[in-house]
Amino acid sequence: MMPLVFVLAFATHPGLLRPRVLGPEQLIDRARGNRLLHTGHALVTVNTALMIVVALHLGRIVTDHGAGWAGLIGTVLAVLGTVALTADKGALCLTMSALDGLSDDEFAAARPALSAIFARKGWLWMLWGIVLIPVGFAVLAIAALTSGACSPWVAVLLLVGVLFIGFPDGAEIVNLGAAVTMAAGLVPYGLALIMG
Repeated sequence: MMPLVFVLAFATHPGLLRPRVLGPEQLIDRARGNRLLHTGHALVTVNTALMIVVALHLGRIVTDHGAGWAGLIGTVLAVLGTVALTADKGALCLTMSALDGLSDDEFAAARPALSAIFARKGWLWMLWGIVLIPVGFAVLAIAALTSGACSPWVAVLLLVGVLFIGFPDGAEIVNLGAAVTMAAGLVPYGLALIMG
């Protein structure tokens, strides 16, 4: 389920077929009044709970297959990165939805504050912890591959997906492809677990 939520969320981004790197001002403009984008970001916020479950599961299975240190390190990094992602979506995305009702003049008056938020000023530098997500899940995927904790194709698809899932804002077509790649590995794996 977790990678499918990412597929849906990345698919809601405008300009998928026009990739470009966006700065804070462009991100603010793109988010203003974009209910579909806000919905995708809200889904990602909720999806972070599933990400933690997946990280804990992968950590356990690689530990059970003799890769204890990799399981511990990968899980800790993935969970810390996921907590940062939750904060990121709250600070940068859900906040923007609260401003949709402002007039143009009110929004213009709020722009300096929004620019500081989107530039990650102050303690918002901690949001850069999201880079721990691909690092942690990559450690878990490599450990799963080398220890035989799961099918090699599941581990390889997860590894390829997590390495590209954090591509910069504005080029979400890459993130969407990464989410589809992760889904190709994790969805059948998850269904097999559920079916026993």
